[in-house]
Amino acid sequence: MRQNTATRRTRYLQLGLPAAVIGALAGTLVAAPAEAASAPSTVERQRFTPLGLVPAEAPPAAYVVQPGDTVAAIAERFGLPTVDVLTWNGLSWRSVIYPGQTLILQAPAVAAAAPAAVEAVAPAATIHTVVAGDTVYAIAAQYGTTVDAVLAANGLTRDSVIYPGQALAVSGGAAPAAAAPAAVPVTTTATATHVVVAGDTVFGIAQAYGTTTQALFALNGLDASSIIYPGQTIAVQGAPAPAPAAAVAAPETTALTDEQAANAALIIRIGRELGVSDRAVAIALATGMVESGLRNLDWGDRDSLGIFQQRPSTGWGSPEQIMDADRSTRVFYGGSNDPNGLTTRGLLDIPGWESMTFTDAAQAVQISAYPDKYGQWEAQAYAWLALHG
Repeated sequence: MRQNTATRRTRYLQLGLPAAVIGALAGTLVAAPAEAASAPSTVERQRFTPLGLVPAEAPPAAYVVQPGDTVAAIAERFGLPTVDVLTWNGLSWRSVIYPGQTLILQAPAVAAAAPAAVEAVAPAATIHTVVAGDTVYAIAAQYGTTVDAVLAANGLTRDSVIYPGQALAVSGGAAPAAAAPAAVPVTTTATATHVVVAGDTVFGIAQAYGTTTQALFALNGLDASSIIYPGQTIAVQGAPAPAPAAAVAAPETTALTDEQAANAALIIRIGRELGVSDRAVAIALATGMVESGLRNLDWGDRDSLGIFQQRPSTGWGSPEQIMDADRSTRVFYGGSNDPNGLTTRGLLDIPGWESMTFTDAAQAVQISAYPDKYGQWEAQAYAWLALHG
């Protein structure tokens, strides 16, 4: 025993470590596990975002916009998908928020009734569940209230976009028994005026009257972000008004340039690589044509860029990332291989997208002010798929 003790001491002397240092090291080794066990975990108090580790904040029911805020930054701060914040507030990717505006940061309660039904509740708190084709104007007229009252009751603006399944608070009594008859165009000798009906778009009106959307914008003080509503009177120049029973807008068709064909082939190739269906690829092709003419544009409305006109300010990526056509296409498709993760929501992230109409599926990703345009390219998109796939 003494010999072993002497041997250990000799080893310590050979190491050249004073006994006091050895004792301090031993004390540290004993104390460290206990301290580590009692210390709070850094990971538990932080969450990972694309910008790094930041303190987690529980989202409040409502948030008042501050100077410098963007929808993407607010969503990231509270750990929410940007697209959900847009949807809950009836905004589109192109909407602009302003200081003092109140944003809802929690999903609204879903009405229990079937989508096409109107819930019968107390007159002071009537709830209407939006169905396809609804407009704020039509809902207000149905419940005997005004557009401004509906917008104010739901924290919306005239630039907001409503969507099927959304629950809107509506003041006033029950809906009237009979709906107002649909209006028909009224013409004059010098100019024509068109009374907007449900389903109308500026593009469709322009085609019907043999003019252009830009001419209608200039004539009526509108721009590409303006929203028209049933009952609104639009001044029209050009050809006489069509017959009251106007046909549905004809499908769009065009021959692709070399640049457009190359981008179409890229969208198809990535779709095949991801294993998506032909329908998903066709929706991506039609969306690219509507948004950019299947061109990888370095400009667009506000800060919109690329084939799908994705916006850096709403979380779709940096300008350089969006201009990477390969990456932006993968972000549009979304799913488990989405380079943006949960920051944005692509087509594959939309529940039940395959059972939606062509237009509704594209609109669920893009949240456009002109959702009916996508369906006009459906037949042509499948033709491109056959030609370039």
